[in-house]
Amino acid sequence: MAKVGIVMGSDSDMPVMAQAADILEKLGVDFEMTVISAHREPDIFFQYAKSLEEKGVKVVIAGAGKAAHLPGMCAALFPMPVIGVPMKTSDLGGVDSLYSIVQMPSGIPVATVAIGGGTNAGILAAKILATSDEELLERLKEYSRSMKEDVVKKAEKLDEIGYKAYLAQMKK
Repeated sequence: MAKVGIVMGSDSDMPVMAQAADILEKLGVDFEMTVISAHREPDIFFQYAKSLEEKGVKVVIAGAGKAAHLPGMCAALFPMPVIGVPMKTSDLGGVDSLYSIVQMPSGIPVATVAIGGGTNAGILAAKILATSDEELLERLKEYSRSMKEDVVKKAEKLDEIGYKAYLAQMKK
């Protein structure tokens, strides 16, 4: 049973939303993913959002660009946490999406990550679920340890070969 619903307003959002799916998969969290336009097919969207709780979904990750109503509409219809992922746009670079998602009216909160922040949305969803799942909490702790080890290894390599050689390797 999917614990996280991932929804996006357009398949052009897929590269960013796939980042959320990838990290959830890595952490062993079940999810479902779909594309629904809140503006172009509101009847289908309403049915989707209202069915999530019954399907066992505990957190929604909703990505949208420009007017970015999808996360807010999810939050209005779904009684559990919604995480909004603003998409980078050609017009305003995603600031329009960010403002649309983060400026929700009182009583309809949407947790919001950075523009294009699919990975952080997935991690945040996992952290929400981990408040009642000890095994998932341990996998999150291991993920954090692994990130720390990666940084330590990079620092050691930098110390060993110097910044010019390190930079040259990064460019390859």
